[in-house]
Order: sequence, then C-alpha cells, then structure tokens
Amino acid sequence: MQRSTTLTALALASALALAACGSAGEDTAAPEASTAAATADASTASPSASPSTSLSGSPSGAAAAISAEHNDADVMFAQMMLPHHEQAVQMSEILLGKDLVPGEVRDLAERVRDTQAPEMERMRAMLAAWDAPAAPEASAAQHGGHGSGMVDEQGMNWLREAEEGPAAARLYLEQMTQHHEGAIEMARDQVEDGQNPQALELAQDIVRAQEAEIAEMERMLRELPEGS
Repeated sequence: MQRSTTLTALALASALALAACGSAGEDTAAPEASTAAATADASTASPSASPSTSLSGSPSGAAAAISAEHNDADVMFAQMMLPHHEQAVQMSEILLGKDLVPGEVRDLAERVRDTQAPEMERMRAMLAAWDAPAAPEASAAQHGGHGSGMVDEQGMNWLREAEEGPAAARLYLEQMTQHHEGAIEMARDQVEDGQNPQALELAQDIVRAQEAEIAEMERMLRELPEGS
C-alpha cells in the first residue's frame, strides 16, 4: 500500500513537470512568431513610403523637390524654353524618320531628343510647383530675346521635304546650330536674372551641353560631302 502511494505521487509529479515544459515551449515560440511577422511586414513595406526628392520621379515628388522661391524671370524661362525644346525634339524626330542619314548626325539627333524631352518634364514640374501656366501671356511672349533661334514654319517644311541622307543632315545641322544659339541666349538671361535654384541649375546645364553640341555640329558640317 505504501509502494502504491509512492508510485502514484511520482506519476503526478512527472505529469506536472511535462505540463510545465509544454507551457514554456509555447511561451518561447510566441515571441519568435511575432518577430518573424514583424520582419515580413518590414520586408513587404512599399519603398514609396519615403518622400521623393528627385526631379525625375513622380509628379508629386518632382514638385516637392522644386523650391517655391522664384521670380518672374524663372517663370518666363520655363514658359519660353518649353516650346523651344519641343521644336528641337520635333526637328530631331523628322530627321530620324529619314533614310541614309550619316550615323554621326543620327546619333546627335537621338541625343538631342533624349536630353531635351526630360528637361521639358522638369520645366513643366517647375511651372506646376509655382502655380504658373505652361504658356506665357501674349504680351510676355514677345519679350525681347526669348524664343530666339526658333525655326519658322517654312524652315520646318524645308526640313520635312529635304532629300534623304547628307542633304537632310546638312539642313538639320544648320537649323539646329541656330536653334541652340537661341537657347543659350535664353539660358544665359536666366542665369543672370533668375532666382530659383533648380531653374538656374537647368539653365547652366543647357549652356554647357548646347555649346558643346554647337562645336560638334560645326565640325560635322565641315566634314559633310560638298554639294549635300
């Protein structure tokens, strides 16, 4: 009888010990599961949650990256450079649609298109950030110096109707040289009179890039076959 009581007590102690071990295992697993869930949540968090500071990002991010500080010269620069760039892209697309254009001239036309199209987006973002219209008032559009270098409709038709190859390339290079000279004049006015840091930076970029391209185009013109 005493032996039976002792065995019963031992069995009860063992059962209690096993129950305690099971509870401890559950308590340990719970924090691990919580940690894993938190890690998963963090790994799936959208990277767009942080604010963008890039001008080339989303429209809202682009606007946030542009300083509200500006003056009338900044607005005029963006409003007048926009159609200027649009025409340069259009001229490049016309040339790229032709056959037998020398490879070096074709490469330049692609570079003009691929450089100026994103710059147009930057200027649109600037005007949106300043709550300014994309186009100036008629009186402002006639401001001296702005818009210089633009090719008139007759000149655009000459480019459209130009023969394939070197003849079209020559006309494009001559017109784009004039076009770049006008853009540089506008950009230098902006550097002198503007206030917004992003607009000033863009104007300086335009001066540097287009001065280099003018030198490049002048060399190409000298190397084109005579009579083209």
